[in-house]
Amino acid sequence: MNEEAAETARESLELVFRMSNILETGLDRHTLSVLIALCDIGLNPEALATLVKELRRDSHSPTSTLD
Repeated sequence: MNEEAAETARESLELVFRMSNILETGLDRHTLSVLIALCDIGLNPEALATLVKELRRDSHSPTSTLD
């Protein structure tokens, strides 16, 4: 990746991060970067959003223990 493309990518990520903060998503730059990369390779953004929501819900629910 040339320097100009790298700078554009950094600026784009910064913009997405600011929008994420305004929307109070709680996503960090690394997570956003991974999600953007997954979209770039063709994954459905709506499916990714659903997955993030489900993972968050699961991480906040009490875990069951095996007795």
